Amino acid sequence: MSERQQLQDLRAWLETQIIGQPDLVHRLLIAILADGHLLVEGAPGLAKTKAIKTLAGAIEGEFHRIQFTPDLLPTDITGTEIYRAESGTFEFQKGPIFQNLILADEINRAPAKVQSALLESMAERQVSFGRRTFPLPDLFLVMATQNPIEQEGTYPLPEAQLDRFLLHVNIDYPDASSERSILQLVRQEAQGNEGAGPPALSQETLFSARKTLLTMHMTPIVEEYIVNLTLASRQPDAYGDDLAKWIEYGVSPRGTIGLDICARASAYLAGRDFVTPDDVQSVVHDVFRHRLITSFEAEATGIGADTIIDRLLEQVATA
Repeated sequence: MSERQQLQDLRAWLETQIIGQPDLVHRLLIAILADGHLLVEGAPGLAKTKAIKTLAGAIEGEFHRIQFTPDLLPTDITGTEIYRAESGTFEFQKGPIFQNLILADEINRAPAKVQSALLESMAERQVSFGRRTFPLPDLFLVMATQNPIEQEGTYPLPEAQLDRFLLHVNIDYPDASSERSILQLVRQEAQGNEGAGPPALSQETLFSARKTLLTMHMTPIVEEYIVNLTLASRQPDAYGDDLAKWIEYGVSPRGTIGLDICARASAYLAGRDFVTPDDVQSVVHDVFRHRLITSFEAEATGIGADTIIDRLLEQVATA
């Protein structure tokens, strides 16, 4: 069985376990294929924890959940030195960040120093302690969550730190049919009827798929489309007065890079060896959403990033 088919089978199985959240499942697989991290925003109880924990079990990955609270310390994430009395030396005790898949639950509950400790590990793929550095695993993904309902006692992530996330995903409640399926699945699991296990997918297969993404065919037209979307966010006055009024700062080069690799991952999961403008459009909201800095006028009139991205798609030609 090809690596692509294995990933498609994994996606189909995950959607039987994470019911009513196909977009979250799809974005998780895009992030892990693109070797990036994602920020997920949604109300409590929408299977965010279950999604990444289930994915970890399916790809032979170690999972750890970190609950962010105001009293959390950076060393609670990265680890610290402990004294070994028997040898009279200090030994570095690795923290939970050294697992393969990390759930940073309610990341905006912790102060800036803790947030930056996590984000540094995400960006550099290593932990520095004193004069030593410790590499993180080759398979390393952080899924951070934010609760959009409660904002009291939170520490919003600065825009420069948000830029470290490959994707910013918004999820909503499941529909009525999915809600019934969730009830049935919970009852089956309570009775010990967990159904078929996940399809086998080794980390080596995943790493091979990542290399395949980079060799997928992308025409100069699609590549130019990606660049033009980014440039339009930086030079909005060339695409209409509304955009010029709504955008304070455009998308960084990380947005261009992220849009390229996520479009490739989307095409790969769709079973194609080439990237189309539709692939770009299918992921652009999640790639750009947290990188666009809206103006005061946009915020005052209730114009959000998604509306601005919709307008960019209308104004920027695909060819």
